[in-house]
Amino acid sequence: MDYIKKTYEFIKKEISFQEGSHNLDHTLRVLKNAVDIQKKEGGDYEIIVLSTLLHDIARNLELSGKISCHAEEGAKISKKFLREIGYEKYEEVAYCIKTHRYKKGIIPQTLEARILQDADRLDALGRIGVVRTLIHDSNRPLENSINHFYEKILKLKDTMNTKTAKNIAEKKHNIVLEFVKGLEEELNNKYTF
Repeated sequence: MDYIKKTYEFIKKEISFQEGSHNLDHTLRVLKNAVDIQKKEGGDYEIIVLSTLLHDIARNLELSGKISCHAEEGAKISKKFLREIGYEKYEEVAYCIKTHRYKKGIIPQTLEARILQDADRLDALGRIGVVRTLIHDSNRPLENSINHFYEKILKLKDTMNTKTAKNIAEKKHNIVLEFVKGLEEELNNKYTF
């Protein structure tokens, strides 16, 4: 049975309507990151792919205020779905999803979970990370976005678990830093009375 294909079809329907910074494109970029890391670091390919595909399955529930943590709820939804399609390692996938979230400050105990966490965090860095942050903060003043870059995004480089992700994060971090410095300069370049 092709669990990956079934899971992809499931998430395509479930997350295609999610807000711009956590949509299907985000999931597919995170999946590319995860597979690239897995090729160098190892780990169970199927667990990594399935957990990555499902990692934001409950994101809209959190954004709508129906739940407080998309990672915990996503782990539950994933377990139920994977059991229904007959996938036996649903607990391992659920663990990866439950521990991927930045806000919880969790250090995952399995390689697969560390890879998912790294892959997701890498998508918050670089040019795409800049755009995702601005989309996410689109209803707030730009100064708030700058604070978000300093309070979270620019700290991500130091939270990577794998050597591969650390190397990728370094370059992406510098892109974000250069953007933020330039944005600050331009925001301060205004006429004053």
